[in-house]
Amino acid sequence: MPMPPYPIYCYQKGCGKPADYKIASRWSDGATTELKTYALSCRDCLPAYFRQSRVKNSVCRRAPGETLGTPEIYALQRGVRDLEIIRRTELEQELISQDQSASAK
Repeated sequence: MPMPPYPIYCYQKGCGKPADYKIASRWSDGATTELKTYALSCRDCLPAYFRQSRVKNSVCRRAPGETLGTPEIYALQRGVRDLEIIRRTELEQELISQDQSASAK
């Protein structure tokens, strides 16, 4: 669905900044495929939301035939459908590496 013309803000309560990223997982019930949104986030709130999304995803139960990928980060792009938005794998890797380094200490 194309992005609406109104501003989209970060989900973080009190943040108030425009959302730059969508954190979502590829979901399917076998017939339909879509991105399951965990959060819309600004750059500053992205690390916390990405971490929370990975935790939520790891405990999510699935119905028979249902698939749910791992959370991914996408750049929000006005007028572009979900399945066409650009995935930001370098941000994912950066944040995963930071979490691994922090947990190793």
